[in-house]
Amino acid sequence: MSSAFSVLPTRGRGAARLAAVALVWGLAAAGTIAAAGTATADEAPQSQGGATATIGDLKTYGSAVIHENGEDSWVSAGLFEMSVDDGGMLQTYCVDLHNPTQRDTKYQETSWSGTSLNGNKDAGRIRWILQNSYPQVNDLAALAQKAGVTGLTEQDAAAGTQVAIWRYSDGADVDAVDPRAEKLADYLQKNARNLPEPEASLTLAPTAVSGHPGERLGPVTVHTNASSVTVTPPMDTAASGVKIVDKDGKAVTSAVDGSRLFFDVPKDSADGSASLTVQASTTVPVGRAFISETRSQTQILAGSSESTVSASATANWAAQGAIPALSAGRNCGKGGVDITAANSGDAAFTFELMGVEHTVAAGVSQTVTIPLQEDQAYDFTISGPNGVEKRFKGVLDCKTQGTASDVSAQTLSEPSPASVGGTSGGGTDLAETGGSGTTPIIAGAAIALVVIGGAVVVFVRRKQTPPQV
Repeated sequence: MSSAFSVLPTRGRGAARLAAVALVWGLAAAGTIAAAGTATADEAPQSQGGATATIGDLKTYGSAVIHENGEDSWVSAGLFEMSVDDGGMLQTYCVDLHNPTQRDTKYQETSWSGTSLNGNKDAGRIRWILQNSYPQVNDLAALAQKAGVTGLTEQDAAAGTQVAIWRYSDGADVDAVDPRAEKLADYLQKNARNLPEPEASLTLAPTAVSGHPGERLGPVTVHTNASSVTVTPPMDTAASGVKIVDKDGKAVTSAVDGSRLFFDVPKDSADGSASLTVQASTTVPVGRAFISETRSQTQILAGSSESTVSASATANWAAQGAIPALSAGRNCGKGGVDITAANSGDAAFTFELMGVEHTVAAGVSQTVTIPLQEDQAYDFTISGPNGVEKRFKGVLDCKTQGTASDVSAQTLSEPSPASVGGTSGGGTDLAETGGSGTTPIIAGAAIALVVIGGAVVVFVRRKQTPPQV
């Protein structure tokens, strides 16, 4: 793992209290899942789809200085590079200054609502900066002229752009070290205008449907900026005979933006489930957010090559009884994770969540928000009828963090479960862990602190509801 930026002391201000942080998160799985069958839980992503990529190092960057509590700290500021699964490259800036970045971490394209950009009145200004600076504007001479400087390098352009973004994403008091980069940052900050959130590269909505055999289950609607997507039908033998069709019942192998897809389940099918996948090659829109399932800095897209994007949806069916379609997503507006159960069956679906029993009537969709502490890991498994299980996991990262020097370091011998909505391991906000004023500086670099955060592990047991006959 590597931190998102290295932190060095600034001359004349004493040793900086902001240390480079390497943050390690563990997911503690304890207890036994109680299920209606022996099926293994399907892991359900928090995103409806898009690009999945692995983050590498800072590729093009300069230096910046953060001013906090009368002290200055040096940081590297610039562009990260990501490798897209199945082909493509992305360039991103950070919108999460005080959190660490873990190298080689998987990231998923997502909407702003599941990130710290949710509720940020200046989020649209960040998109303007991305569209009007490097690398979207790669004519450095023209960019320099607009900023009123000469001799702007790629490093200056990347550093100045990142500094301007941090001023809006984190409300940071931060300056670029190079005067040319600083003038660019000032120009971008001054001229930024609010733009709307960009559309996703590829999503399916909803991501889960349910119904009875002999029906067309859906629709699942395709949303994409690609000219077309390929449709991969269910592949496992349990879904034998299930087809992906359009509204007229015609089998489909490709679709476009706005296409409505259905699972055509034969009438004599045994109770079961299936999934479909859609895939395309396209450029991901500038300004799309990227998050990880671990504790790693939120990123925002600055540039994309032609990249592979995908999305998936599931269907559950049964002859009678409750037939829930389960999905989940981060809800930063409410500080938690939304668990949605849409019941297309003819009996109520009842489950217990955090000591509270919830009943979803037949033909009704209900969403329950699980309140979580900021930076809290979670791992939810919900059991449904006929051995169906859905697992949702990740880390809630909805806020940009305060000054790292305001909290003390915390090291735990092993991950420990934290209560939902409660206090995590001693009350320290783990993302803000940093060194104290007496942190020794070796060879000009701050010693990295390792923090192991507790994980929330919740198992949701389905109440047995007798099927109607």
